[in-house]
Amino acid sequence: MEQVKQKNRTIEIIYTLFLGIMISVFVGLGIAAFYSEPPYPEMPSDLKVYSMPMEKSEENSREAERILNSQKEYDKTIADYQKILNDYNRNVSIIALIASVLALSISLVLSHKLLVLADGVLLGGVITLLYSVARVFGSGDDKVRFLVVAVGLCVALILGYIKFIRPASVKST
Repeated sequence: MEQVKQKNRTIEIIYTLFLGIMISVFVGLGIAAFYSEPPYPEMPSDLKVYSMPMEKSEENSREAERILNSQKEYDKTIADYQKILNDYNRNVSIIALIASVLALSISLVLSHKLLVLADGVLLGGVITLLYSVARVFGSGDDKVRFLVVAVGLCVALILGYIKFIRPASVKST
């Protein structure tokens, strides 16, 4: 009888891990499918194979100046792309944060009736929250980073209280 209980508990743990991972992958793929990352700017072909001419001539000077201008334009394009990518990372982080809070809330609602599902959804919410925190570091915005980490910390503290401390205090009374 004890072996059957142990086997069932092992299956529950594996299921919880699987469900948690699948929820976080679902959120990440959903974000990627419906809010795609901006494409990286393509390097101009004259910069891909360019090498500076060795001999000095007026024609080579004009060519070098043209290449230098092309490089400056490309550098500006990359800088603009980086700003767009920072905004994208910020937005992805906020979307993932909302999804994680939603998953964590659902896990609390389910926790009284379907414990194994609730634990899997809880784990998925926590992994998604970690994904949100990781993505916000690519945003380049310290205030948004702070807010996302602060929300993550508050959610972790509240969940810890609701999941572990409150049930213990209810049992002792």
